[in-house]
Amino acid sequence: MSLQYIINGRILLPDDTVEGKALAFDPITGRIEGLVDAPPKGADCIDAQGLYVSPGLVDLHIHGYLGADTCDADPEGLRRMARGIVQNGVTSFLPTTMTVSEEEIRASLDAVRSVLEESRTWEGAEILGVHAEGPFINPRKKGAQAQENIQVPNADFVLQNADVLRAITLAPEMDEGHACIRRLAKESGILLSMGHTDATFEQAMDAVSDGIRHATHLFNAMSPMTHRAPGAAGAALLASGVSVELIADTFHVHPGLYSLVERLKGEDLILVTDCTRAGGMPDGEYTLGGQAIFLSGIECRLSDGTIAGSVLKLNEAVRNVREHTSLPLHTVVRMASLRPARAIGEDGRIGSLESGKDADILLADESFRVYRTIKKGRTVYQA
Repeated sequence: MSLQYIINGRILLPDDTVEGKALAFDPITGRIEGLVDAPPKGADCIDAQGLYVSPGLVDLHIHGYLGADTCDADPEGLRRMARGIVQNGVTSFLPTTMTVSEEEIRASLDAVRSVLEESRTWEGAEILGVHAEGPFINPRKKGAQAQENIQVPNADFVLQNADVLRAITLAPEMDEGHACIRRLAKESGILLSMGHTDATFEQAMDAVSDGIRHATHLFNAMSPMTHRAPGAAGAALLASGVSVELIADTFHVHPGLYSLVERLKGEDLILVTDCTRAGGMPDGEYTLGGQAIFLSGIECRLSDGTIAGSVLKLNEAVRNVREHTSLPLHTVVRMASLRPARAIGEDGRIGSLESGKDADILLADESFRVYRTIKKGRTVYQA
């Protein structure tokens, strides 16, 4: 089979938006060939009809979707999540666990292991590994996490599962002497993230020195930034080389802050969803980490009103940031594609429309509604 070409699109490159060219990819190898001025006569073409041609999106923090949850430890539920989020333009993701029992976490990791290879070729987003949100967190900032399942940081447990774990959220102040952080930084390539933390600014900065490289859902479930006590949020914003997650649903973080965070963090600002099983579902009662959550509109809460994840779609996060900032679309898309890929060391293969990378491509309109998703050169969703 010859190359395929996407024509008449506005192509979103990492640093520019290009018109008047075609994007070539090989459906056999599943790789991008690059941009050409025009396809050869008689070539197999996809007419974008003026839509944006974007790299596939990468979600580093998503618990569930369409009624399924990572902690169900159900391979079929993972398949349902993957098939659902590919309709939102997500081509790669980290199914994310909660602070549930150790037995449930192990079962969830095993379920992901069982479908990792299958996910490379199935009709949905590819699973890159697991993000473990907890159980090594601070009870004072547990948010919607179950307190009875919180544990002291344990490097042995993490390293035993380093084949599937790609990111872990922990509270550095709960790690005495940062023994766990230091060991994981030395012995694994896992992205170490501070979150659900009540660390002081000084404690957080010390943790960065010892290996923390990421901050989970910035501002949420962490010590806040004030003018006399910058807290973990201030450390995350000021520390060089620390990427931060932003849940851009206009609810978790006021949209007026989107531009400010971008100015401070630049290439280290990453969009995530923190989506729960209620994502893609009607308002009502669901569960998260064994606790009842209640969905009303864009808000998920526990019965006591505590915010509990989201129902955000990653393409909606792109739209929200674009609408509430003056940033060009290619920059906003980079927050949800190349930047998250880079955070977990996958940017050599995914995250941008560059020659040699996987042909993970989506077509979207001005509101970033997805019309088509291509995964490794194969169309896996078409509106």
